[in-house]
Amino acid sequence: QVQLVESGGRLAQAGGSLRLSCAASVRTFSSYTMAWFRQAPGKDREFITAISQSGGLTRYADSVKGRFTISRDNAKNTVYLQMNTLKPEDTAVYYCAARSTAVMLSRETDYDFWGQGTQVTVSS
Repeated sequence: QVQLVESGGRLAQAGGSLRLSCAASVRTFSSYTMAWFRQAPGKDREFITAISQSGGLTRYADSVKGRFTISRDNAKNTVYLQMNTLKPEDTAVYYCAARSTAVMLSRETDYDFWGQGTQVTVSS
């Protein structure tokens, strides 16, 4: 079992930055591909980004490419999401997710473990 706890969500202004963290309670964190998804009110959950087990490979949705950066610290069992140049349309609950294989996939159903989410609200 993997327990994931997100933190760092808050109210931010458009053009600003936030960094989200996701702490994993698992002994073999480095064997998991990690991802961030988000869900805006009234919308489906959408894939944002994923990072490989070692952190050497990343994948981004077009909507955040160039603004958001995913990273991980396997020594701290933590994955991060640095969000820059925030827009009101980035307002959503942000979830981290884990899968126990190496492929960085983008469907919800590809991920086995989920956090409870953290709210990000961007004001214009």
